[in-house]
Amino acid sequence: MNIIITGASKGIGKAIAEQFAQDGHTILLCSRGEKTLYDAVSDLMTRFPQSTIKGKAYDMSDKLSVIEFAKWCLNYGTPDIVVNNAGQFIPGSIHDEEEGILELMMETNLYSAYHLTRQLLPEMIKAAQGHIFNICSIASLQAYANGGSYSISKFALLGFSKNLREELKPKGIKVTAVCPGATLSSSWDGVAIDPKRIMEIEDVAKMVFAAAKLSPMAVVEDIVMRPQLGDL
Repeated sequence: MNIIITGASKGIGKAIAEQFAQDGHTILLCSRGEKTLYDAVSDLMTRFPQSTIKGKAYDMSDKLSVIEFAKWCLNYGTPDIVVNNAGQFIPGSIHDEEEGILELMMETNLYSAYHLTRQLLPEMIKAAQGHIFNICSIASLQAYANGGSYSISKFALLGFSKNLREELKPKGIKVTAVCPGATLSSSWDGVAIDPKRIMEIEDVAKMVFAAAKLSPMAVVEDIVMRPQLGDL
């Protein structure tokens, strides 16, 4: 299978790549930072020689970069699985966050998925198969203090997922919205937290992998995950 994962140099994106790499696939990765991306590609290639791992650095908040990434991916054939994971978290409140934060959150967390999906879908529709995962958030479901424009963008991403699901039902393409709660990723760097109070990135990756393994007649529309003790 051809598997595309954005925001894949670390965290949930890389963990998802690890899950699929164990099976032997062509996995195409991107992130903004060249060094962290190519370090991740090298690590995955060493650990999972049964898979073909490729990576290219693109800024997914920029529409032209997204289009270039899509063209690069299509050189390897029709995508089977697309994981729209690229995103950024900037905490704050709507009434006093810096000017431009909403635009940045929308460009990174919503438009990246929107533009990439639109570029890839014509070939996927021709093949009448495929699976799109949009990595949303608990912030897509429930407003919370300090969520600000991040939460707005994640609500929008969930809306995108639900509309896409309806459109693609008759075309043989599955759509899954993944809404993880607090997960020990780079968003929590510098925060002192009990690791037993937060989910592991592998938890999310395993759920995505499991949902991708269902028969063509079944789809998991929504995956909602929280730490066992509840939201932080």
